[in-house]
Amino acid sequence: MNNPTNLKYAKSHEWVKHEDGIAVIGISDFAQSALGDVVYVGLPTVGTQVTAGESFGDVESVKAVSDLICPVSGVICAVNDELDNAPELLNEDPYSAWIIKVENVTAEEELLDAAAYEAFCAEEE
Repeated sequence: MNNPTNLKYAKSHEWVKHEDGIAVIGISDFAQSALGDVVYVGLPTVGTQVTAGESFGDVESVKAVSDLICPVSGVICAVNDELDNAPELLNEDPYSAWIIKVENVTAEEELLDAAAYEAFCAEEE
């Protein structure tokens, strides 16, 4: 399992990278592996208020539909429109294929570092 150490991870299997006051969010390698082949990503719209611990969209795979849970609270300032036509990018490189960017972050879930996230995933397997 690949979990870059420069990211933080939510127990709902999203990753967060902070860049100049913006939270960049995607799904982890563990999540994309558990989902199987991703065929659709339900993206929110720019300007939407998101709340830590609540759904902001969904991912549909050949196995199931899963909610995307936001690890931070704030306002969506960008969505990765590439995922509309190429949802498989989440399988190919989950750490390059971000889903949303959030600004004005006011709260964060309790996020894990890579080592703690790997231990958490090992318990779930």
